[in-house]
Amino acid sequence: MHKLIDSLFIERFGGSVLKEKKDSAIIRMGGKEVAFTTDSYVVDPVFFPGGDIGSLALYGTVNDLSVCGAKPLFISLAMIIEEGLDRDALEKIASSIKNAAKAAGVEIVTGDTKVVERGSCDKIFINTSGIGEIYYPGLSVDRIRPGDSIILSGTMGEHAISVLSKREGISFLSKVKSDSAPLNGLIARVLKASDRVKFMRDPTRGGVATTLNEICERGKFGIALDEESLPLGEGVGGACELLGLDPLYLACEGRCLVVAGREDEDKILSVMKRDPLGRRAKIIGRTTKDNCGKVYMNTISGGKRIIGMLTGEQLPRIC
Repeated sequence: MHKLIDSLFIERFGGSVLKEKKDSAIIRMGGKEVAFTTDSYVVDPVFFPGGDIGSLALYGTVNDLSVCGAKPLFISLAMIIEEGLDRDALEKIASSIKNAAKAAGVEIVTGDTKVVERGSCDKIFINTSGIGEIYYPGLSVDRIRPGDSIILSGTMGEHAISVLSKREGISFLSKVKSDSAPLNGLIARVLKASDRVKFMRDPTRGGVATTLNEICERGKFGIALDEESLPLGEGVGGACELLGLDPLYLACEGRCLVVAGREDEDKILSVMKRDPLGRRAKIIGRTTKDNCGKVYMNTISGGKRIIGMLTGEQLPRIC
């Protein structure tokens, strides 16, 4: 996917903004900086424990704006609906989107609807775009320096395991619900408390490991993770043991990674833990001056192992 985007799309379309490859484009309009983002959702199944394709699409766009230091304001919503989709299912998805927009404090202002022949798509695909106003400017990988703290706002992999359990009809001892949620409130409180936040990203497709590789691939630093500090819920841990999955590569939809100056790590952690979405936040590692461009793990056994970029997908169509 990364090679496809770089070699085909960015090569042809890439101006200075697109080449930054942020979760949202930061552009100037009328003397103000705004964030603009778009994403498409093709999750299978469309309903899963803890959420559905509707709330997932709304929250995903809100979070992409939020991690760029923007206050999400306006959302566009486009639906591609397969002929024959049950009306009750469509009404349930629409209600979920309405409730998610209210929870996130955003307004749906425009949209589009297309119906395609049976078999042309799988039940329903949704595209959302969003606009937000920048209130915390300057977030950039270029600001990261060796010694900065890597903070994760909660446990890993709940969304991926939730979708997998519903798709395959697997019941785990501890029921796992998707972590899908709007992060704009949590992030706003973190940014109000600290002026030492350098960069943020939500670890969706490819999980924490892939996101950290994307962060350090063009930076003058490496990233060292502490295996003992990685937050992992009992249900996800058991599912990964059973199925041979690595939780570092499982998608989250309600978590954010924060890179910040070490001086403020305790302050940021305290703010996160006071929020229901950040109660299990942890400092999971630091940036280093060695192993530039690489992510590695300090293991419980005392060794080190390289954490590479995900090749392929452990679980397709989870967002």
